[in-house]
Amino acid sequence: MPYAFPDDLLQAQRDWYAAYQQLATTENPSQTTVLRRTLQRLSVRITTHPYWTSIPSHAPAARMALKQQAWEPEQQRRPEEAGS
Repeated sequence: MPYAFPDDLLQAQRDWYAAYQQLATTENPSQTTVLRRTLQRLSVRITTHPYWTSIPSHAPAARMALKQQAWEPEQQRRPEEAGS
């Protein structure tokens, strides 16, 4: 089932992945704290996004689809999506 995720929700998931990658590679303790807080803030933004109320019975599948779509490299996204 294809989902039409709002741009801000997709971007939040992409930002979450980027922060997670940075956290995995940083050795600076103060940066670790900042990145952990960033991950928490983004997690809240993603899980409480109003989009989820529009698909209550499909939410678990949609959450996985969001993660998969956000994880795709830029060149694999649809042309209209990659420009956003």
